[in-house]
Amino acid sequence: MKSEEITKRIYSLQVDNKPGVLSRIAGLFSGRGFNIESLCVAETTDPLVSRITLVTNGDRNILEQIKKHLNKLVDVIKVTDFNVTPFVQREMALIKIRAKAEYRAEILRMVDIFRSRIVDVGAEYYIIEVTGDEGKIAAFLELLKPMGIKEIARTGAIALAREKK
Repeated sequence: MKSEEITKRIYSLQVDNKPGVLSRIAGLFSGRGFNIESLCVAETTDPLVSRITLVTNGDRNILEQIKKHLNKLVDVIKVTDFNVTPFVQREMALIKIRAKAEYRAEILRMVDIFRSRIVDVGAEYYIIEVTGDEGKIAAFLELLKPMGIKEIARTGAIALAREKK
């Protein structure tokens, strides 16, 4: 018997904006041995509601379990599974890179090509901001790696459903 394929899944949760909600969601995952790959939380246009964008992985059965458990939580208003809904997804990264004199022109070219921007300049480092899908960020990091990446901070995925046509 062949084992099921592990896939990545993005969920968007609209939840009550009150203390303890995120803790209960994280507890649901840790208590059942599920992994959270990334997590972004922010208030929506309604100050009483927050949006949680959560990336996890598992086989089909585990992902169905996760969705059912999320829907059962009292403070969860709505769960959107981006496996079944067309969506737009982005991620942001801040990258601190060594800016040696011999690499500065090349770094500036890559920043331009990837439509990113330098947000801070120091004597020896640039801090670059890049946004895009996971593949774009991975490709940008791979090109910068030989120049000496010092630090990276990433948001993880954020996503919104596309409008129905």
